[in-house]
Amino acid sequence: MTQTDTVQAVDILSLAAGIESWLLDQFERSGAKRFVLALSGGIDSALVCGLAARAVGSDKVLGVMMPSSSSPLDAELAADVAEAFGVETITVDLTDPTNALKSALTATRDVAATANNDDATTLDTDAHTGATANQLADANLKPRLRMTTVYYVANLCGGVVLGTGNKTEAMIGYFTKYGDGGVDLLPIVDMYKHEVREMARAIGVPETVIQRPPSAGLWEGQTDEGEIGLTYEELDATLIAIASGNTENSDPAALEKVQRLIAGSQHKRAPVPAFRRG
Repeated sequence: MTQTDTVQAVDILSLAAGIESWLLDQFERSGAKRFVLALSGGIDSALVCGLAARAVGSDKVLGVMMPSSSSPLDAELAADVAEAFGVETITVDLTDPTNALKSALTATRDVAATANNDDATTLDTDAHTGATANQLADANLKPRLRMTTVYYVANLCGGVVLGTGNKTEAMIGYFTKYGDGGVDLLPIVDMYKHEVREMARAIGVPETVIQRPPSAGLWEGQTDEGEIGLTYEELDATLIAIASGNTENSDPAALEKVQRLIAGSQHKRAPVPAFRRG
């Protein structure tokens, strides 16, 4: 099953215009002075940056680059995106804060190791299929520190924080709870990854960004598809089949895995459960 078998043609420029209109409306309703977003050098943040700049003007968008033992290519591509859309950026190096927090938390590793708690990683494992508990705990520090940093910047400039999550990743829980999932607005969360690529190309995201293998930069050599264990094409096709209610032609292994990921990450998409007095 391919995407062309399951996806009706989408007028990508009309969709982009709809998102831009929505962003402008949200901006005016909020009374904000700027949109603020984490600019990573990846395609999702590049697309959101471009849509925001087109919606409210590049002078009202601020990109925050937050390296943390990151590849230099991240900053290079993020700068290319900012230049393409005329957006101002600031850089906050989180390498030392991340390492300092890891060091302060070292003792917790021993406690967790001796607790023999089989459920210790369930809330953030979800799509991170190949990660050890220590690796995952370390990796989730980065997006959570970045979330804190972006909101600090937004507070300073009267900004609203834009999220960069897409539908494919949201549905399988491929994001960090209270990390990159902690935002004010989600402009592309109803777009599958293949639509993100198509729209990015249509609005002028640099081709080097579009062609780069997706990576959250969680650890050296990490790629999204390698970690999840499925390509984005497989993910999109399977998710679309599930949404349509017709999974007859889906690959059984991919279908089982995606269904498990959706179920296991439901807590990330749902409101926080709260006790209410009867």
